[in-house]
Amino acid sequence: MKFRKYSFKLNNKPIVVEAPPAYTLLEVLRNILDLTGTKDGCSKGECGACTVLINDRAINSCLTIMEQVEGTDIITVEGLAKDPVADKVRRAFVQEGAVQCGYCTPGLIMASKALLAKSPNPSVDETKEALRGNLCRCTGYAKILRAVLKARR
Repeated sequence: MKFRKYSFKLNNKPIVVEAPPAYTLLEVLRNILDLTGTKDGCSKGECGACTVLINDRAINSCLTIMEQVEGTDIITVEGLAKDPVADKVRRAFVQEGAVQCGYCTPGLIMASKALLAKSPNPSVDETKEALRGNLCRCTGYAKILRAVLKARR
């Protein structure tokens, strides 16, 4: 298997990683860099469990091949550990009971962070649209929606 070097910023630090060109960002994050907060839910871009921020946009890392990340700025859920907006979102998720099994939570936190960074006071419809690509099989979405709307205040 042929490897290639890729350079980008990961969680605000410059990084160079060697990976096969056919690898997705998700595979590199989990299998090479051992950042397991980004989940592999479907590998088809349908569930949002693998959501990361690339240049401040919520992106499915399972659909992003390594060629596409060269020179970008990538933030994973681990990179939000000290982010005040993400902290508000996490606290609101707990307060509203929007976390059950937790598998989808990192992707939802990433999508919520992207939304609130772009629009600090989004409407209900804007919030629903921003979370549209994230599936949760446990909560029924009402608690998740309430949590994101609570975090915007």
